[in-house]
Amino acid sequence: MDTPDRTCSPPPRRLVLAGLAGLAAGPRAALGQGAAAPANGDVRLGALYPLSGSLSLLGDESFRGLEIAVEERNAAGGLLSRPVRLLKGDATDQNQAMGEARRLLGAEKAVGLFGTFSSALSFAATQVAEMQRIPYFELGAIGDPITERGFRTLFRTCPRASDFAREAVNAVPEALAPAWGVSAAAIRVAILHEDGLYGQSVSGSQEALLGARGLRLVEKLGYAARGAELGAAVQRLKGAGAEVVLHTGYQNDIIVFYRAMREAGWRPRMVVGSGAGYSGVDTMRAVGPDFDGTMNVDFTQFEVNERMAPGVKQFAEAYRRRYGSDPRSGHSLANYCGARICLDAVQRAGGVETDRVRAAMLATDLPDGATPAGWGARFDERGQNTRARPFVLQWQGGKQVTVFPAEAAVARLRAQFGPAG
Repeated sequence: MDTPDRTCSPPPRRLVLAGLAGLAAGPRAALGQGAAAPANGDVRLGALYPLSGSLSLLGDESFRGLEIAVEERNAAGGLLSRPVRLLKGDATDQNQAMGEARRLLGAEKAVGLFGTFSSALSFAATQVAEMQRIPYFELGAIGDPITERGFRTLFRTCPRASDFAREAVNAVPEALAPAWGVSAAAIRVAILHEDGLYGQSVSGSQEALLGARGLRLVEKLGYAARGAELGAAVQRLKGAGAEVVLHTGYQNDIIVFYRAMREAGWRPRMVVGSGAGYSGVDTMRAVGPDFDGTMNVDFTQFEVNERMAPGVKQFAEAYRRRYGSDPRSGHSLANYCGARICLDAVQRAGGVETDRVRAAMLATDLPDGATPAGWGARFDERGQNTRARPFVLQWQGGKQVTVFPAEAAVARLRAQFGPAG
């Protein structure tokens, strides 16, 4: 794989994206209606997500955001004056992710890849793209190591695991301690995480940040997400007197965790999730009333102050027109906004050659609040968007509402975890 060439000339002076005012205005009215296809072929782009298996719900939700962005682009005349053709790839494990990436870039002749939701899948598939010097646009996988390998073909538009960890840890002294009227240093915090790249990245950063802030960590437990049985873990959390549990997990193990708490007749004062399964309406419905009050650090959701996320309601309306239902989580929104940023960069690059795309991505300069996700866009040399941040949310009355930061909030934090009243 290539490593950064320290002798190359610096990228062009950063430019404010031309023609991206529409990002803040939401999807165009012509979404999905299509435009006449030019006669000179199409631009073939791979879409690599877990579309089957245990991660398929949010994998498909992520794909839908990309699909809307591409349909919008095609309705407006296409990319590089040609229609975009999305080629699906399904990955349920790392080997399949690499195999599907090779298939898309080989037999399917994709000139770029989008993905991937899962950090482990992204970590594997991006290696294939780097070896072949093909642009890879990561829209939803958050593991920090993904962008820490010196790859020059990789660009990530969403926040990192360390950003999620920061907001989760900050919620203890800045939100929960004042709400409970106690000293933050006295709150007993525990970390529970699935042991894949996603869980390890978030929990490792959480542990370091808790120590840096002088907060009290009483337990840290990892587990295998597949076939998780968390009864023993709940007993250890109970024995440690955990008051706040910072949990990083997927839908299935979250459901198992809440069931184990119910069977043990115990729950902490608060559970703070880190996206993934904590995002989904289906998780909330599967757990039931016990899920109410759960906090979650996550991608932008749809109950958010529109001044912070202009165009978010228009995206939700476009989603309903396209799929006949409400969005299932904010993953579709994150992938939509990220895809638009990347497609616009390719358009400005004037082609799909790696060096031209890299220069265009590094020249991107969107201020905070310029997209329906509330994010801006500015990429560092590793390809990481430094203007993407997660928000702090809470499940209240069957809805996930934004509670922090204040400028994005639409509701006040409810200090009670579990059924209200």
